[in-house]
Amino acid sequence: MANASRPSADVNRTAILAHLGVHGPASRADLARSLQVSPPLITQLTRDLLADGLLEELSESTSRGGRPARMLGLVSTGLSAVGVKIAPDHVALVEARIDGSVRRSSSVPFDARTPIAMAVLGDLIAGFIRDGAPDALVLGVGVGLPGSIAHQDEGVVDSTQLGWNQVALGGLLRRALGLPVVLENNVNALAIADKLFGEAQGVRDALIVTIGDGVGAGIIAEGALVRGRAGGAGDFGHVPVREGGPLCQCGNRGCLEAVIGQNALVNDARSIRLISDEEAIDEVRALADAGDADAKEIFANAGRELGRALAGVMNVLDPELVVVHGEGVRAWAHWAPSFELAVRGALVPGKRGIPIHVEDWADERWALGAAALVLATPFDADGVAGEQGRLVRERLVESTGTHA
Repeated sequence: MANASRPSADVNRTAILAHLGVHGPASRADLARSLQVSPPLITQLTRDLLADGLLEELSESTSRGGRPARMLGLVSTGLSAVGVKIAPDHVALVEARIDGSVRRSSSVPFDARTPIAMAVLGDLIAGFIRDGAPDALVLGVGVGLPGSIAHQDEGVVDSTQLGWNQVALGGLLRRALGLPVVLENNVNALAIADKLFGEAQGVRDALIVTIGDGVGAGIIAEGALVRGRAGGAGDFGHVPVREGGPLCQCGNRGCLEAVIGQNALVNDARSIRLISDEEAIDEVRALADAGDADAKEIFANAGRELGRALAGVMNVLDPELVVVHGEGVRAWAHWAPSFELAVRGALVPGKRGIPIHVEDWADERWALGAAALVLATPFDADGVAGEQGRLVRERLVESTGTHA
C-alpha cells in the first residue's frame, strides 16, 4: 500500500494533548492504557512534550500500594489552529485549541465557482482569525476540501465538485493570511479528527466513510493515515458498481457516487416526478419521513448499493472499526435496513462482526479535521507537511520559549 502518512508517533503526541485536554491530568500509565500505546513509547513522547513546554509535571496521584504516579497536565499556552472545510456552497470554520477542543466556529455562504472565489475565501478566513481572542496565537490554518492534493504543503488542488483544476490554493492563502497553511482532502482530514478526537481513538485500523454530495473514505492503517501515491487513497465514490450506469462527474459511468450521491438521489426522484426541478434532497427526505413509498425506496436502493460496495472494501482492508459520516446520514433511518442486510450479507464470515458506527451530521467536525492537520504538524517527523510543518513548529517553539 503506497505512501502511508506515518505519523504514528506524531499522531500519538497530538492524541496525548487531546486526551489531557478532554479528560484532565493523567499519569503515563493511564495514557498508555487509554491510547493503546506501549509504556516506553509514552515515556518517550511525554518527555518530548515536556521539553517543548506543552506539558507539565503535576502532583503525584494517590497510591493503592504501589509507587505513586506522577500526573501530567497541559500547559495553558493560548495556542490554537484554524480549520476550514470548503464545500461548493459554504465554508465552515473552527478555531481549535492545542488539545483539539473547539473555541469557536462559524459557517458562511460561499460560491466555489465564482471567478473571485479565491479572494473571497482569503477574506473569509482572515476575518475569522481577526475575530478571535487577541491573546490567542494561531499556529496555522488547515484546509479540507473535496478533491486531490498531492502534497499538503504545496496545496495545488484538483476538485471536480468545486470546479477547480490545478488551483495553487496553498500559496494564495499563505500570501493572503501570512500564516502557514496545510491542505488535505476533506475526508482524510476527517479521518485524522476521528483518530485524535472521535470514535477511532485507540483504534489502529479504521475506515472512515462519508456520504453526501460525494462519497469518500479515509483509511487509517496501523495508526497512520494512508494517502496513496498522490493523496488520492480512499476514493471510494469512484468504485465502479454499475456497468453503463449514470455519468459521474469524474467522466466515467456507473461510479458509486453517481448512483448514491445526493445529486443521483435527487435525479432519481425527479425522474419519477416525485419532486419538481426546483426541489432537492431535503424534499425527498421529508417525503420519506412522511411515509412516501417511492421516496423510501430511493433511499433503500442507495443503502443496498452502499452496503455491498462497503463490504468489498471491508473484506480487503479488514478494519477494526467503520465510521459513517456526512450529510447523507440525515436520512440514515431510510438507508439503514437495506444497508445492514447488504453489508452483513456480503462480508466474509470472519468480518461480519466489525462494528459500524453512524455519526450525526456535524459540519464542525469536518472543520476540526482540517484544524487537526495543523495540530499534528509540529510533530510531523516524516515531513508529510513539508515546509509548512517546519513553519508551524517554529511558531510553536517561539510561543513556548523552548528549543525543540
